[in-house]
Amino acid sequence: MIEEKYYINKVDTYKKSIYCHHDLMGELLIPTHKHDKSQMLYTEGGIVYVVTQTNTYFLPARHFMWIPSGVEHSIHTNSKNVVMRNLYFPVKNNEHIFYETEGIYPVNDLLFQMMLFSNRWDGDLIKGSRKYDITMAIKAILPTICKINLPLSLPFSKDFRLTKIINYIDENLGETILFSKLAVQFGFSERSLYRLFQKDLGMSFIQYLTIRRILKAIEFLIEKKLKVNEVAQAVGYDSVPSFSNTFYKILRQRPSDYVNGEQILKKSKQNILLTF
Repeated sequence: MIEEKYYINKVDTYKKSIYCHHDLMGELLIPTHKHDKSQMLYTEGGIVYVVTQTNTYFLPARHFMWIPSGVEHSIHTNSKNVVMRNLYFPVKNNEHIFYETEGIYPVNDLLFQMMLFSNRWDGDLIKGSRKYDITMAIKAILPTICKINLPLSLPFSKDFRLTKIINYIDENLGETILFSKLAVQFGFSERSLYRLFQKDLGMSFIQYLTIRRILKAIEFLIEKKLKVNEVAQAVGYDSVPSFSNTFYKILRQRPSDYVNGEQILKKSKQNILLTF
């Protein structure tokens, strides 16, 4: 039953504590819910999507999502064995604007080591304890080190006409998709379809297609079934350099570095002190 889950009946029990939870997800879906506390979510070992009322976020390896207090969200994954590392922070008055905005951010070495330091902590961390102070330090450094809110999200379409087009795009990411042909195929002029994308999604067709392709590419890279050049082709890029450059603009690292980084992550986990 959903009422028995920690994220429903434990996180907000003590309003002033930091709640810490590290564990396997154990399910493919965490249903829509919200917290009085803000949530810092880091995951390992699979493909994870976080769905809010306005956007679908893709949470890749070595990134975390900040979910402000009161934001309804659900969590979707391809494996029950995904490891979730959650820190839930009480909201204070006059906080930095960073804490008011949902977003995806890369995890640098410092932040990664600090998060893993709390690996075996569980439950409420009470003010005055060393664990509380260390965890609050994690929160305190976020506005300083997290300067780039990565565009790893796509808004929901509210117009049924555009929903059909988006479904077509998703099913044909590996193909050449021309805007002019797309407009004709679905009975639009190019100008009217351009306006529909801007009005309904707040972005252009090119912006939507680019982000969608990169999100799919990240999924392929995590699965490690395809080489980088094969991933590029699978998401519609004829040129590997073009794919690599686009990937870099969005994630600030090359596809090959992203794949190799997972090995670095595993080695780091083996070497770090996991208890306190």
